[in-house]
Order: sequence, then C-alpha cells, then structure tokens
Amino acid sequence: MHHNFSPSHYFRTIGTHPVALTVASGDTVTIACVDAHGIDGNDVEITPRGNPMSGPIAVAGVAAGDVLAVTFDALTPLRSHGWSYPTLAGNVVDPEYVRELPIAPGAHLSKEYWDYDATTSTLRSRGTHGKALTIAYAPMVGCFGVAPSRGEAISTATSGPYGGNMDYRFLTTGCTIYFPVAVTGALFFIGDGHLAQGCGEIGGTGVESAMAVTVTLARAPMQPISWPRAEDATHLYTIGNARPLDQALQHATSEMHRMLIECGADATTAAVLMSQAIEYNIGNVFDPAYTVACKIAKSVLVTNGLTATFRP
Repeated sequence: MHHNFSPSHYFRTIGTHPVALTVASGDTVTIACVDAHGIDGNDVEITPRGNPMSGPIAVAGVAAGDVLAVTFDALTPLRSHGWSYPTLAGNVVDPEYVRELPIAPGAHLSKEYWDYDATTSTLRSRGTHGKALTIAYAPMVGCFGVAPSRGEAISTATSGPYGGNMDYRFLTTGCTIYFPVAVTGALFFIGDGHLAQGCGEIGGTGVESAMAVTVTLARAPMQPISWPRAEDATHLYTIGNARPLDQALQHATSEMHRMLIECGADATTAAVLMSQAIEYNIGNVFDPAYTVACKIAKSVLVTNGLTATFRP
C-alpha cells in the first residue's frame, strides 16, 4: 500500500514521540520534508530550524531486536532552489589555517542560493559569494533513523546506532538502509534533504531544500545488527557514528566483520578479505558525532562464493 504523509508537527529530536502514521511492513510512504531551517516547498518557515524531522512512522509487526529496512524509492525536490553556507568548518582544517577561511566559523553567515535545472540535472549558484558555480544535482537525505533505546530523545544534530544526522552522500535513491530496532514499531524519522552535498558536509550544510521522500519500510528477515548497514546495486556498507573519527571507523569496521561472517565467511577469511578489499568513506564531520562508512563491492563477495545481498 502507498501512503502520503504531510506532518502537522515536526521534531528536532529522534525518540519515542507519539506516532504520526502506522504502516504495514512493505508499505511505501511519500513523506513531505522541510529543509534544515524548517522551510517548506513554498519558501515558508513553518517550524523552527534545527533539522526538523517528519515522523515518527511506526511499522506494524516490528519489535525491538528486529531490523528495519528503509529503501529510498524517490527523492523529489519541493522547490527549484536550495541554499548553502559559504565557508568551511574550522575543525576540518589545520588550527593555524582557521584564520585564512573566508568567513570566520561562528560568524553570521548569509546564504548562497543554488538553482536547480531539471533539464540538465545541475545546480547553479547565484554567485552571491564569489564566482557562480555549476555542480551536478545529486539528491540525498542528511538525517534519518529510528527511535533509540531507553526512551531517549536525541538531538537531530547528531547520530548513533539508531542513525540520525549521518550526512552520508551515497545513501540515495535505490539504496536500502538497515537499522537496528530498539522500540516497538521502530518509529522512523526523516528530514534534512539536500540537492547535493560533498563528503563530510564540511561547510555545515549541503544544498539544503525541502523534499518529498518516497521510501519503502519493511521488517528485514535478518539477525540483529549493532550499527546501520546499507546496500545498493554495487556495494554493501556498514556505518559507524561517533567522535573521535577513529571510533566511528572502529564501529563501521567491526560491523563489516560481523556482516561478512553472516554472508558466509569464517572470521579469518572475513579479516583477510577486508584487509585487501574494503573502502572507507567519510560522512558527517561537522556535527557532534562523526560518520564513517565501510564498504565492499558485491562483485568481490560473489567471486568468493559469499552472500552479496540482504534484500529478499
């Protein structure tokens, strides 16, 4: 079944909030999401800024200890432009280089606006800050996940085992993301749409825009997981969220080793294969918790007689 969901209330925490919509496992939902500043598709600020989330959406029959599969079916901009900030975060450059940045971190920032051209799938900046630029349209969603354990309600500025503000640019249309479920119904939240974003979100924003996100939500028939996982047509991923960055890498690497054992490798084979075949990507390095994704090509798994998908 397909549902259309336009929230009447938005949340700046991910937690056990009153359910806004309940769906069956396998249902598809098109969700209206405001941008990171609470601005909708009509350029009206309808809720306070701070990555306001649409949700929570409960999935019937999903319980604590299960795994929720979230497949991105479509990402559709709700307006023809987005915005970004014209600087870099001070923590991503050498300390002595911070003074060389174009705008001092923490100073008042005016926005750089980008116009979306659907005919060319490009974004063109208006050149308010420097030269007008053209980049590829590459939509993704920065913040999404499920309610954490112990009744916590955690700021949408950060991330953890439940997902959250991961800002990982490769979680996009066609990708399935798997979350460890901590509460009945999973309670799925989503928001913070980007028309494009570089690795790390090192300027503090992507190209921020309101977005309609179509997802399929389903209970995944797999054993419990500790950290988010993902898959697309070519790769399997494991994702760690923590600070410092090396701790996020440790979480992602540990989850990859566990996953490869589930794919049919023994512990030694998994370690040898990882040593020579994995790749790392950086997700968010701007916010309180950093994100590291560990990935392996499905072709490598197939070549070595291992399971290469968790999709039914």
